[in-house]
Amino acid sequence: MYSRQNLAPANHPQNKMNGIAQRIDEITSTLPGGVTLVAVSKFHPAEAIMEAYGAGQRIFGESRATELVEKASTLPADIEWHFIGHLQTNKVRLVVPHAGLIQSVDSERLLRCIDSESRRIGKVTDILLQLHVALEETKFGFLPDELTELLAGGILEETPNVRVRGIMGMASNVDDNARIERDFKTIRSTFDRIKSLSLHGTGAFDTVSMGMSHDYRLAISCGSNMVRIGTTIFGEREY
Repeated sequence: MYSRQNLAPANHPQNKMNGIAQRIDEITSTLPGGVTLVAVSKFHPAEAIMEAYGAGQRIFGESRATELVEKASTLPADIEWHFIGHLQTNKVRLVVPHAGLIQSVDSERLLRCIDSESRRIGKVTDILLQLHVALEETKFGFLPDELTELLAGGILEETPNVRVRGIMGMASNVDDNARIERDFKTIRSTFDRIKSLSLHGTGAFDTVSMGMSHDYRLAISCGSNMVRIGTTIFGEREY
């Protein structure tokens, strides 16, 4: 039986003397080969990001369009920025030029909007399609069958300026490992089912992004190959 991640968060008393760089090293040492770490830097200042950068971290996750633009415009150019929050269509123009990966594409309308903006600026934008499997109705995303049906309907033939790299999802926010594990397995099985269909536009379908600070080990055991970790690295939000 897996338990929730037992690394204490960065602001825990036992870790006050430990820097962000040390936390990065601790986490990466626990990740199996082939699992990518996204350091979730939303609501944290550039100084914190640069400490992680100094430890070799190059992929960072942001959830607000204006914050992403500000950081991408001032921090080193070799950082790969992932947008991981709910993206409104009126913010797409801000995000597309800077995002190496948009993880939170949760509707057909948003997918088409990203394609349109990407075409306008001459870019092919990598995206993940967000699944909704959690208990909370406030979370966004496609239902598994809905997503499979959308892709099977040929939407990617109509949106050549997006490249679907895989799926992102979140488990229910509950103290029930069985439920969390079930959610993760649903995300992974949906990924496997879509990949097996060999649909047009899914040739680069290789990413399952699931798992955060409290549950990333369980997510990896269920087939995640990308984890999004913030609090364990940076502590609680600063602004």
